[in-house]
Amino acid sequence: MKDKLLYEGKAKQVFTVADNSNLLVLSYKNDATAFNGEKKAEFQGKGRYNNLISAKVFEYLHQQGINSHFKEALNETEQLVEKTTIIPLEVVIRNVAAGSIVRRTGIEEKTIFDPPLVELFYKKDELGDPLINDDHALLLTDATETDLTKIKKMALQVNEQLQAFFKEINLQLVDFKLEFGRNASGEIVLSDEVSPDTCRLWDIATGEKMDKDVFREDLGDLVTVYDHILSRLEAKQ
Repeated sequence: MKDKLLYEGKAKQVFTVADNSNLLVLSYKNDATAFNGEKKAEFQGKGRYNNLISAKVFEYLHQQGINSHFKEALNETEQLVEKTTIIPLEVVIRNVAAGSIVRRTGIEEKTIFDPPLVELFYKKDELGDPLINDDHALLLTDATETDLTKIKKMALQVNEQLQAFFKEINLQLVDFKLEFGRNASGEIVLSDEVSPDTCRLWDIATGEKMDKDVFREDLGDLVTVYDHILSRLEAKQ
């Protein structure tokens, strides 16, 4: 099924599918990066955890009626997805103040956002993925005002569903990043991945960080933390 390497990013390789130009294979790597690639490391088994956790998230979202590019997990490190043209926006949904918004604004960490805060970042590595507003997004991408409204609405729907999803395994969804793309019919669907690499998760009982902040802040072993998340997900099935 997997054919030619189409693209390689920080965390995944993207392959074409030999007999279907509308499908791709995502192969999750063991690499970890932080601070726009300034910090790098490799963790044996990390790709497996991101693939399997992301697959479970997409399967759950599909059950809730949220359309995505995800088709199925092919094996422990690869998944089959619908080919989409990514809109170069990173949509960040914040339920609790943490990370960059604390540094940028001085808002106290752990401040609750009600309603959740939605931020847009221009997906451009060489610029450091800068924070932008709607007018910037309309100027820099091919998204229309209608598209932006739909993207934000979908992002908040995903947030509502994922808060409940993670709460079932005693994790608080603090914030997370989403990407969206257009499929062959022009429909905007959720794309990329949803994993502990793209979510900030705190243990509800202890407040322990259960995401890539473990790597960013040198708090412990990343693979052990990701294993805990997958084990909790598997136990609740």
